[in-house]
Amino acid sequence: MAFTWILFISTVISHICKGNAAFSYVECKTENVGQYGQESLLECIVKTRRTTDLKMRTVAWKKDGLLEPLLVFHRGRITKALPGYSFADPSWTDTNRNVSLLISNTAVQHQGGYSCDVTTNIGGEEEPSRTSLDVSAKYTVPTIISHPETIAQNTDGTLVCTSDGGYPTGELRWFDEKDEWIKRETKVTETKSGLFNLSSTLTSKQGFKSSKYSCAVFNASGGLQDKVQLNLPNLNGRPEEQGTGERSDSVSRVVAPMVVIGSLIVGLLMLLVYYRRRSLRRRRGAHHEVAVEETDHHDEDRVAEEAEQIA
Repeated sequence: MAFTWILFISTVISHICKGNAAFSYVECKTENVGQYGQESLLECIVKTRRTTDLKMRTVAWKKDGLLEPLLVFHRGRITKALPGYSFADPSWTDTNRNVSLLISNTAVQHQGGYSCDVTTNIGGEEEPSRTSLDVSAKYTVPTIISHPETIAQNTDGTLVCTSDGGYPTGELRWFDEKDEWIKRETKVTETKSGLFNLSSTLTSKQGFKSSKYSCAVFNASGGLQDKVQLNLPNLNGRPEEQGTGERSDSVSRVVAPMVVIGSLIVGLLMLLVYYRRRSLRRRRGAHHEVAVEETDHHDEDRVAEEAEQIA
């Protein structure tokens, strides 16, 4: 008999709440996007068609697939809050109509559907309002490793491209020097955190046909995130011509001053040699004049002596 009365009272209260449901309701943003490792916000606002003061009696946030609530406000206080979950407003009170849920450190397991059940002083909705969270993580810039490290001309070789830490599943694509897509399989490996690591291999027999290869990572929506290029030796055995203009300019900037300095040094050396030779010539000329003068004096003395003997 007592159970019957309890059931009757519960039914009456339920009908009363349903009757008042039209006066307050929760409006949530249908879809939310969160970045891995950052804060995520599930937006929900309580609205009413009455002008009376509105107060929250209960607020309960739940995630699909979990039995335990994430955040519960009841009888004027927060009675439950799992680590990493809170109201978006840190100074939230029962008069605050913003009941949005804040996730402090977004992880892959936070992705999914959520429900927000609110009861106010003028009633509540029959069914909890629903929203969802999509989690994304950007992949790292791709890296290309060649095996062997230096690929010789007309020999077998392998290029391996990797990109890590992304979500949802992405794709790696190879491109040649003409930017034409070379279709190769992308290997996907899931980590303990739920993120994905990507790898793709490009193998060639008897040498690669292109001197440049690019590897690009695309997200789950097909959008390009990052791209990296690797230059290989020219197929004809000539040095790679990429950037020769820039290198020529650099060489010219270095060589031109050296040529000028070298010309000045050579000019100075030639000038020193010239003055050296001129000095030597002057010295030789002076010695020659002295020798001739001494010879002339000697001849005059000899003639005088012979004249005296004849006399």
